[in-house]
Amino acid sequence: MEELTPLVILLVEDDLGDQKLIKLSLRNEKIANDLYTVQSGEEGMDFLHHRGKYNDGTPQPDLILLDLNMPGMGGKEFLRLIKKDDRLKQIPVVILTTSEAEKDIIDSYKLQASGYVHKPVTLEEFKEAMKKLKEYWFLLC
Repeated sequence: MEELTPLVILLVEDDLGDQKLIKLSLRNEKIANDLYTVQSGEEGMDFLHHRGKYNDGTPQPDLILLDLNMPGMGGKEFLRLIKKDDRLKQIPVVILTTSEAEKDIIDSYKLQASGYVHKPVTLEEFKEAMKKLKEYWFLLC
C-alpha cells in the first residue's frame, strides 16, 4: 500500500492575525500538511528561490495560499513572477484575500491563479472556508 506524504503549503500572508486564523482553521480541519508561512511577496520569493534566511534550502510547495494586498510586492506581482518561472509555474496558487473586487478576481485568474477565496472575517467563517479548501484541494485534487 502506498504511503501518503503530507503536502507542503506555503502561506504568503502579511497579517499575523490572519496567519493564526488560517493555521488554526487548517488544524481544526485536520489537514495534516507541512505549512510554511512568509509575511511578504519578497520573502515568498526568497523561500521559493532558497535565498537569504532560506539559503539552506526549502521544500517546493505543492500549494501556495496567497494574500493579494500586502505592502511591497503585492500578491498579483508575486503570482505574475511565479507563473513566468518554468520551475514554479505548475504550483497551484489559491488567492485568499479580503478583496471582493471584480477586477482583482479577473486579474488573478488572468494571471493563472488556481482559485480565489474571499478571506472570511470570523473564526467560524474561516473554519468553513478551510473546510471547502480541504474538500477541493486535498480530497478532489
